[in-house]
Amino acid sequence: MSKEGSTQAPIRHPINFKDPDFLDPQKLDQEMRRVFDVCHGCRRCFNLCDSFPKLFDYIDESEDGEVSSLSSDKFKPVVDACTLCDMCFMTKCPYVPPHEFDLDFPHLMLRYRMLQRKNGEISSTTRQLANIDRNGKIGVMFSGIINWFSNIKNTFFRKILEFLTGIDKRAILPKYNSETFSNYFKKFKQKKLAGGTNRKVVIYSTCFVNFNKKTTGEAALKVLNHNNVEVEHSYAGCCGMPYLEQADPDKVIKQAKLVSKELISFIDKGYKVITLTASCGLMLKFEWPLLLPNDEDVKKLSKNTFDIDEYIVDIANKEGLVKGMQEIDGGVTVHHACHARAQNMGNKARDMLKLIPNVKIDLVERCAGHGGTFGVMKQTHDTAVKVAKNTVSAVKRKNNKYMASDCPLAGKHIKQLAQDTNINNDEALHPIELVAKSYRL
Repeated sequence: MSKEGSTQAPIRHPINFKDPDFLDPQKLDQEMRRVFDVCHGCRRCFNLCDSFPKLFDYIDESEDGEVSSLSSDKFKPVVDACTLCDMCFMTKCPYVPPHEFDLDFPHLMLRYRMLQRKNGEISSTTRQLANIDRNGKIGVMFSGIINWFSNIKNTFFRKILEFLTGIDKRAILPKYNSETFSNYFKKFKQKKLAGGTNRKVVIYSTCFVNFNKKTTGEAALKVLNHNNVEVEHSYAGCCGMPYLEQADPDKVIKQAKLVSKELISFIDKGYKVITLTASCGLMLKFEWPLLLPNDEDVKKLSKNTFDIDEYIVDIANKEGLVKGMQEIDGGVTVHHACHARAQNMGNKARDMLKLIPNVKIDLVERCAGHGGTFGVMKQTHDTAVKVAKNTVSAVKRKNNKYMASDCPLAGKHIKQLAQDTNINNDEALHPIELVAKSYRL
């Protein structure tokens, strides 16, 4: 007997993209219609992103107001509006597996994009932007001139960049570090450990921290070392999230095998893996096992990977943190990033920041709308701004001195849009940076 909705925890099936039926146009069209029909009858997710309003408008404007009369050419705009944030799957949809309706809207959008890629419909710019390690190495090497060239205030060159690549001239782009976090780690003199925890971790710095936001890695390293955790570092390559967003599972798998091989060598010596950005943690914990369900190294890595916030809270709960944190005045607005929420670990950013004495914390739990390249491309920038509207309004209402997010791109996007506020940090902070500030590290 069928049930109206499910109260069970959502589960995900492996992404069986090698199955001949997976990219069969007719079978995909049938599955899109099956899922859209369920969505049409529910509409609980109407306020999450632009995919669902588009879908519902198309259905309502169709010949008989049903999915059966919906033209297949209306599927593409719905897919294009999806940022793969996973919030429909994690927080709204009552029909995700194990429910018999078996809906996984984000992974269905991914399946459609894989067919687009097969048909040569993915733009060359977005394909090139996904090559993070190549771009990052060049960006760090020439950080001065590239950061100057890409600065939003450099209107002349940003117009040229927009014309050549489709990157919107209104979007603030991430800056490049003058050195990688990998190099910084080699030079960092860790203090002699006082003992007490017997913990040891390897920081997987992620491409964004390694190439774009070294300060997050510095803060994590200092806080862990200060709390008597033995710290090593590993960066064999990007986790492959940009390739996943561009529907290139083969390249994701290539990155998964490359990165996991190095990290497993640490796990086998008793180390836990620490990730510093929400999307990368999601990849290692959940997305890689769905693409490589039979890979034992990937399974082992998934079980031994922790978000930095999650790990600091675990220390606090089990051994207690080293004393010495001081108050931070002005309050903190914490954006609970979508890919942190999708890790199903609770709001560890908030829990960690509560460890700071007398800190005022306000929480915002809405999508920022950025979604990888979604927030910077001219074709989708306005939609990203639209999706972020309520999130930004909430941040403005809190009007705290600091704003933090586990997702650096989401944080950057919110910070750009949240004008006329009391926020004094030039860029969105990672929560671990505020813990380091509290320790005066």
